[in-house]
Amino acid sequence: MTHRIDTVFTNRKAKGQAAFVAYIMGGDPDRKTSQQVLNALPSHGVDIIELGMPFTDPAADGPTIEEAGLRSLAAGTTLTTILEMATEFRKNNDTTPLIIMGYCNPVHHMGYANFAKAAKEAGIDGAIIVDLPPEEDAGLRDAFEVHDLALIRLATPTTDEARLPRVVEGTKGFVYYVSMTGITGAAFSQAGSVTEQVAKVRKASGLPVVVGFGVKTPERAAEVAKDADGVVVGSAIVKELHENGAEAALALVKTLANATHGA
Repeated sequence: MTHRIDTVFTNRKAKGQAAFVAYIMGGDPDRKTSQQVLNALPSHGVDIIELGMPFTDPAADGPTIEEAGLRSLAAGTTLTTILEMATEFRKNNDTTPLIIMGYCNPVHHMGYANFAKAAKEAGIDGAIIVDLPPEEDAGLRDAFEVHDLALIRLATPTTDEARLPRVVEGTKGFVYYVSMTGITGAAFSQAGSVTEQVAKVRKASGLPVVVGFGVKTPERAAEVAKDADGVVVGSAIVKELHENGAEAALALVKTLANATHGA
């Protein structure tokens, strides 16, 4: 199923463009609204979707996404809900890659084999499990291999030359470069260092590199797109949805996508 991801990057590269990756928290503020936004993302310029699964202790997330997760949990969202949302999305879209992003606990609780099977059946293309390091993800990676799902890893500014090969080994689809040390939505690191790091990760992995954590504005998205294969925005979209509703969030998504694509 990684063919959907590969196709996105091939097509954008042919146009000299970066892919736009949007993150939303599944089930925030409720299932109906979240499904509405999810279904509309591709028509607003999104190339790849990261669908967040809520968790009670999201250690890597800043206040915006942490609060979105708590709203989602309060609305009754579970991992099963997230998979149901993906299934619903696939009824009308068979081309846009859909990545689940979150923490290991719900996945471990479901069981790696069960999760991989359910994800495949729901039309999921892969997952980013932010708190599962390469040394501990063999079980999930093996389960994903059975169903041709991408287990996407994170590289950070502190990932050194010695560790990088381990981080990218077994990664499929793309590598997610976390642009700074810290939590989601924090300040972005200097662009120069991003240029250098993206080149390093791309060389080590042979895969596209997408950059996220801290990209909030169209101007920053356009700047990052000059170096990266993809640009991820999450907190800014989640914040706009919470404060101003679905229509405003989708308008922001369109602006960010246009900037990323160089329009």
